[in-house]
Amino acid sequence: MCGIVGYIGTQKASPILINGLLRLEYRGYDSAGIATIEKDGISVMKDKGRVKNLYKLPGIDDLTGTIGIAHTRWATHGKPSKENSHPHFDNSNSFSVVHNGIIENYNELRKFLTDNGYTFYSQTDTEVIPNLIHYYYIKNNDKNLLKAVKDACLDLKGSFALEVISKYDPDHMVVVRKDSPLVIGKGDGENYISSDIPAILSFTRNFYLLNDLEFVLLSRDDAKFYDIDLHPIDKKIQTIEWNASSAEKEGFEDYMLKEIYEQPTAIRETIGAKLNEGSKCDFEELDFTKDYLKGLNKIYLVACGTAMHAGLAGKCMMERLCKIPTEVDIASEFRYRDPIIDDKTLCIFISQSGETADTIAALKLSKEKGAKTLAITNVIGSSITREADYSIYTHAGPEIAVASTKAYTSQVVLFSLLALYFAQTLEISNSDVHDLRKEVLELPKKIEEVLKSADTIKEFGHRIYQEKDVFFLGRGIDEAVAREASLKLKEISYIHADSYPAGELKHGPIALIENGITVISIMTDPKLVEKTVSNIQEVITRGAKTLVITNQDIDEKLFDTVIHIPETSTLISPVLSVIPTQLLAYYISKEKGLDVDKPRNLAKSVTVE
Repeated sequence: MCGIVGYIGTQKASPILINGLLRLEYRGYDSAGIATIEKDGISVMKDKGRVKNLYKLPGIDDLTGTIGIAHTRWATHGKPSKENSHPHFDNSNSFSVVHNGIIENYNELRKFLTDNGYTFYSQTDTEVIPNLIHYYYIKNNDKNLLKAVKDACLDLKGSFALEVISKYDPDHMVVVRKDSPLVIGKGDGENYISSDIPAILSFTRNFYLLNDLEFVLLSRDDAKFYDIDLHPIDKKIQTIEWNASSAEKEGFEDYMLKEIYEQPTAIRETIGAKLNEGSKCDFEELDFTKDYLKGLNKIYLVACGTAMHAGLAGKCMMERLCKIPTEVDIASEFRYRDPIIDDKTLCIFISQSGETADTIAALKLSKEKGAKTLAITNVIGSSITREADYSIYTHAGPEIAVASTKAYTSQVVLFSLLALYFAQTLEISNSDVHDLRKEVLELPKKIEEVLKSADTIKEFGHRIYQEKDVFFLGRGIDEAVAREASLKLKEISYIHADSYPAGELKHGPIALIENGITVISIMTDPKLVEKTVSNIQEVITRGAKTLVITNQDIDEKLFDTVIHIPETSTLISPVLSVIPTQLLAYYISKEKGLDVDKPRNLAKSVTVE
């Protein structure tokens, strides 16, 4: 879950490296560091805490090296400290490494190296890597940096993205990945390396996307690619269409707020050419036939966190429109419960980054069991797209804030398009299909209407920001939104929040309701609104403060605050009803003086189990 950056070229490396780290800090902010090749060897500057602390380190401005590597850490093995910060050296200070991932057999490797005379100065799993490289560099006796790195990697079990520099080869850098993201940006007489594209998008739009266990020998003018046997391989450059400015705040106080307000654009881009007024839904990437879909026994939707909540909305769409039994699974649990999967199962995996370790592992299991696999992600060329049989993309653009907003709503919209495509393939045509097709196209305008309620939401946030507990209620698809709303409030405000199906109140949760507690309810399904209102009255009589988000005609005098959203198909209502809860979480976090974009203990991409 760490972020790594590299540079090899003719410019001074340190400012480029630090700039990249600042853009990657959402991946981890326990510590940061850089290493550059200087005239007298490798110089490492690192410290505990945020990337900005690097500017305070003595001698940081004196670095002149034009080759360097950098790291921002989300701690796994070893507490946040200067000693555990990256980059790490071997014992001879000849090799320096930054690493994203987890080495599962590091204790075994540490014992092997200790037995061979090596000493360790940190508690990290990473420190075994530069020492292994040194071991093989000396053992091989051929002064070949690339081969030494390859041999070391053969000993590693787990996930890793590595950048390696050496004083013995000051004009090259070696990079490699396995189950952790890494891209290479091609410049003019220079190369950039990063965990994520946005970190280096201001320098280039031309990228090489690496597959697992592809090794790269980088010089200033060239990038040579090799397989695990060090046979040369061809690699094509891909051009990224994102505008570099799309990864900046553009006048907003925080990335999260910017990304909330980008949702109309993100939805328009996601719909793209897949659906136009009066046209069929088009997924040219997919070749599912009517017979295949009719023959399915089950669809699994597998994801983590917010993406899993998008899957809950997707389940409602698939079952309502396509009549295919659909289950939603948490990826970290899916593969450990021995799910029933065969060639009559379609497994769909959702990941904003396309690098979520648990989701990728679940995908691999599904393929082994004979299922077709489909990835839904926001990142072209990400790991999940190279593992899945099929891939379809949201087009939300870079999402920098750790708490996901526009990626979630884009995923829900993509599910609606996929459900329409399946229904179309199955030759199902009814009012639900017709209404959903019409309402999806109207979403961007309706989102803009919802955003106009920001002041009312901000005022309610001011009233409750000191709360210790908040409860979210919903029925049907609204309960899926309640889960996402609860997560968002937890993530960035550190308020304990929980969600329940409204009908479950009497089965225990109502015991938690006492005078002054806050209950937030989402009500968008006309078939369920009366029952939900009745449930809310039960908490009102026990003294709860209430916020209702609805597109239905209700008696507003019953509730403390009502946020009206535009009417739409119930199946796509999560895209509209979730936005007030995103804003509420944002304003409460700001009221409490917290770091909205970088909540404590969290990282954007969970690339380790």
